[in-house]
Order: sequence, then C-alpha cells, then structure tokens
Amino acid sequence: MSVLVQRAQPAAPAAAPPPARKRLTPGRYAVYVVLLLLAIFAIGPMLIFGFNALKTQSELAGDPLGLPANPQWGNFVDAWQQANMGVGLRNSVLIVAATALGVCVIAGCAAYALGRLRVPGSNFFIIYLLVTSALPIQLFLVPLFFMWTNLGLYDNLFGLVIIYWAIYSPFATLLIRSFMVGVPREYEEAARLDGAGSIRVLTKVIMPLAWPGFLTAALVAGLSAYNEFLLAVTFIQSSDKMPVSTSFFSFQAGYTRDYTLVSAGGMIMVIPVLVLFLLLQRRFIDGYSSSGMTG
Repeated sequence: MSVLVQRAQPAAPAAAPPPARKRLTPGRYAVYVVLLLLAIFAIGPMLIFGFNALKTQSELAGDPLGLPANPQWGNFVDAWQQANMGVGLRNSVLIVAATALGVCVIAGCAAYALGRLRVPGSNFFIIYLLVTSALPIQLFLVPLFFMWTNLGLYDNLFGLVIIYWAIYSPFATLLIRSFMVGVPREYEEAARLDGAGSIRVLTKVIMPLAWPGFLTAALVAGLSAYNEFLLAVTFIQSSDKMPVSTSFFSFQAGYTRDYTLVSAGGMIMVIPVLVLFLLLQRRFIDGYSSSGMTG
C-alpha cells in the first residue's frame, strides 16, 4: 500500500501594506502657504500684464488690476505692426544665436585652460573673472561708445554681439569650469595615450561629458542678450537693426504712452522665452544644481 505524499505549496507572500501618507503637520502647512504665496508673487504680475493687454486705454486707467470687460485682441495685432516686432524678433534671434555660440566657444576654451591644464596663475585669473563680472557695464559705456564709433562697429549687430561676449563670458567660464573639473582625469589620460591633442581632448572627451554646463551657459547668455536693453538702445540706432527689446519706443506718442500696446508687446516678447524655458526647464535646473561652482 503506497502512501501519497503531497508537498505543501509555499504560501503566497503577503501584500505589502500601502505606503502611509504623510501627515500634514503645521510646519508642512506653513511651507505650502509660503510656496503658494511665492507662486502668486511670481505669476501675478504676468497675469495682470496679460489682462492689461486686452483692455482699452480708458479701462486700463480706471481699473488696472481687474479683468477685461471686452477683450481687445486687436491690441496684439496693433502692437506687432506698430512696433515692427517681426523685424525685432528676427534681429533678436540672430543676436541670441551669435551670443550663445560665441560665449560657449570663448568660455569653453577658457574653462578648459583654467580647469584641466596647468596654467601658471590660474587662481589669479579666476579671481579676476569674479571681480570683473561684478563690475557694472555703465562704467565702460562712454569709452565703449567712442571706441565702437571709431572702429565702425556702432549701429552694427556684430559690434553689439562682441560686447555681449565680453559681458557674459566670465560667468560662463566659471560655470563651465565647475563641470569640467568633475570629469575624471582617466578619460583625458587615455585619450592622450591614443595621441589626442588638447583640442581633440576638449572636443571629443571633455565637452560631451560637460555638455550640461555648455547648455546652461548658452541659455543664460542667450536669455540675457534677449532681454538686454541699455546696450541695445545705445549702440543700435537703425530701426531695421533694433532687437525686440527696444521696440517699446514705438508706443511713445509725445509725452504719453499707450500702455495697452506696451502690455501686448511685452506678452509677445515673453512668449518665446516661456516656450524655450518650458521645453528646457529640467535641463536648465539640473545644469545649475549640479554645477556647484566648484573651485
């Protein structure tokens, strides 16, 4: 007589309990309230600006903080045509592209020399960049004006871009350098053993690993050049060469200004920046947070 032995099946593992929800403590409530207030502080002016772009002049004068009773979408068309914003945006795109590209090239080479090569006095140059980047551009405005006039660079987009290169390259150099010093030396040594020179090491080894720094530097320099007003209005006089940041002069009529068109033009100017930031916000924030500006 045979005995049937039945093996016991292992019991199914008990389902993991759902993660406990964090209790909203008074401190967490306070943090949420502060964040909400900061969000309102950041978004509120933009909303008011957008509402004012849809009002008539009389409505704006009577209730500058209220909602538009009858949205005037034609204000955007009038602002676009009166300020010739199509030409301004085209010029701004050229300026931004040239500024971002030039700053990345200049700052990339300088950052590689200061961060990867044994350059005598590199610490002095780093301090020099920190000091010069803190100086206001107004100190150099008058001598630059006469120098650019003598060199034939006045009322010239390339002349304006050269100034932007000089202004934004110091910060970009420090930013990109902070990424380059974090690249392991072994990669560079392996490339040099294969016969690569400094330029090849920079372009084939360092730049691919430090690309977040280059992207962040390009965004900072490009957006700064896009929003810059003082130098643009000083060194550019021809209406067909003016960037979009100077187009608001077109809304001046005598001693009065149509602020509904100013608001509409401002919204048109802001839209490309918002689209760019929404597309690249994660990379932009990651680039800033991971740089650390190490020494």
